[in-house]
Formats: sequence, structure tokens, C-alpha cells
Amino acid sequence: MKTFSATPADIDKKWIIIDAEGVVLGRLASIVALRLRGKHKASFTPHMDCGDNVIIVNAEKVQLTGKKREESHYWHTGYPGGIKSRTKDEILTGAHPERVLTLAVKRMLPSNRLGRKLMTNLRVYAGRDHPHEAQSPEALDVKSMNPKNIRVGA
Repeated sequence: MKTFSATPADIDKKWIIIDAEGVVLGRLASIVALRLRGKHKASFTPHMDCGDNVIIVNAEKVQLTGKKREESHYWHTGYPGGIKSRTKDEILTGAHPERVLTLAVKRMLPSNRLGRKLMTNLRVYAGRDHPHEAQSPEALDVKSMNPKNIRVGA
């Protein structure tokens, strides 16, 4: 048998919508990263963007377990003495609560050109409203999903 390698003509991309309300951040990020990469499909090809387009709503209502709300997120401005920090709670209650979820998904994808391309297929919104009704996305219920069975056929 020959190994199947998908070409751009073979790739079928769907639109998926996920409600993040009450879902644990890490579990949700791993499911989204798997969907973006396309590993849930039988036609997965490692060097191609064969994943789906994912819309996440209610990102501000994502759950964090333990003391993760008090953990700090650090970044550097590029200037001397320019290290900054903000807790995840401050980010979630601030102006851009979707950044916590976006960063969690980004860190679960490859750190190369393909990973950057895959991140363009992710749309995260803090509230319920999103401008992608024309794509008629399918709802994916991640609350009832068993994490051991999220591969092919999920």
C-alpha cells in the first residue's frame, strides 16, 4: 500500500463553533488545537493545513482550576527593565479576555510557519456574538466530550 498524502484539492475544511462557558481552559485548548491541526481526520497530513476553522464564543467564561487565576503571565517590552506581568484573572476581567484562550491554543501548536497559518483559522470572541453566521458553523459540544475519544471519528 502507498501512504496517502493530502493535496490542497483533497482537503475539506468545515466551520466549527464551540461554547467555552464552564469548560476547563487546558482541556478546551487541547481539543481546539487538535481540530485546527486536523488530527481528528483520517486524511491527516503533517505538513498541510488540513484542519477546520474554529470559532470560540464566551471565552471570558472559561474555567481555570486550582490557583491558576492568580498565576502571572509575563512578557517583555524589549526595553531595558521592561518586564511586565498580569495575572490571568486581570486578563479575563479586562478588555481582552479572549487572549488567555488564544495563547493557550497557540502554545499547543507547532512553533513554525504551519503553526502561524493554523492560528489564522481560529476566531475567539469574549461574548456570545460572532460575525460568522454566513459560514453556518456546526456546534461542537466539548462539555460532554470524553478526552480519550477525541481523535478520529469524534
